[in-house]
Amino acid sequence: MIALTYKGVMVLGEQRDGVLHPVTFELLARGRELSDKLGEALSCVVLGCGMERFAEEIIQRGADIVYIVDNPMLRRFLPRPYSTVLARLMKEVKPEIVLAAATTQGRTILPVVAAKLNTGLTADCTGLDIDPVDRTLLQTRPAIGGNVMATIKTPVARPQMATVRPKSQKPLPPDKTRCGQVVLKTYESGIFETCEELVDVVKDRTQDVNVQDADIVVSGGKGLKSRDNFRMVEELAELLGAAVGATRDVVDLGWVSYPHQIGLSGRTVSPKLYVAIGISGSVQHLAGMQTSETVVAINKDRDAQIFKVADFGIIGDLFEVVPELISKLKERSNTKAGREG
Repeated sequence: MIALTYKGVMVLGEQRDGVLHPVTFELLARGRELSDKLGEALSCVVLGCGMERFAEEIIQRGADIVYIVDNPMLRRFLPRPYSTVLARLMKEVKPEIVLAAATTQGRTILPVVAAKLNTGLTADCTGLDIDPVDRTLLQTRPAIGGNVMATIKTPVARPQMATVRPKSQKPLPPDKTRCGQVVLKTYESGIFETCEELVDVVKDRTQDVNVQDADIVVSGGKGLKSRDNFRMVEELAELLGAAVGATRDVVDLGWVSYPHQIGLSGRTVSPKLYVAIGISGSVQHLAGMQTSETVVAINKDRDAQIFKVADFGIIGDLFEVVPELISKLKERSNTKAGREG
């Protein structure tokens, strides 16, 4: 009965200040895999103001149907109108699976929507698949502080809902030959009313480059031995225009704050270049960075697990290797500045 009533996969697109956020394309790639296995349509819903201009690109990235809910009250993210509109749309469309990013927006509104629809929600998934036997959604996420991976199913209630960790899936390249349907949804004005008010947005000032959005990440582990030594990671990152990452041990020791933590219990990153310094390579850490395009590891232990995912490995004392790298980069920078001068 459920299978006959609910159909298709829906992803929640995100916008920030009227611009479609790249995490939307990651969700579309996830949704496309699932919808292809089910043989059903993939839809994407975008809430905001003036967002229709992004519909074509959303289709090129994998969607079959794009639902646009356009209203000035949706220009900035507020939990109450967003969750109310989304729940209303889902009741009308009846998707079998609903995905959102495990961002501030997704983590805030999907639990509310799940409660409104009396269904289940699995948060912060790193893996999704379809059970070949009963066609239910297999939702894999870290549990017990990241020490085990749990796979969860929602056998009865629909839709099956999950938030997905950003950077755990690469977006599909745009396909300009794809065609799809754009549906503009309108609702009565009362649905957008709220007692909430967005007063201010406070940004994380502990890092110049957000670790999840960075093209280059320089990350340090407990092998650096002290907070003072960890400054080498920060200096190298600054020279490379990179974000600073860290293992859970380093964060627990208080050398850097939690927004820098990479791994199952922290952030998942997928930069073009990931430099791992003094990191042994626990399973929990590898799960947060193994989709990086190029991994360079520096460790004196030739049997360190980090070398199993590294494209380039430097077996040596980091206290000799890293200062040499910093020196060479400074030398190159000074030479370049002299030529330009």
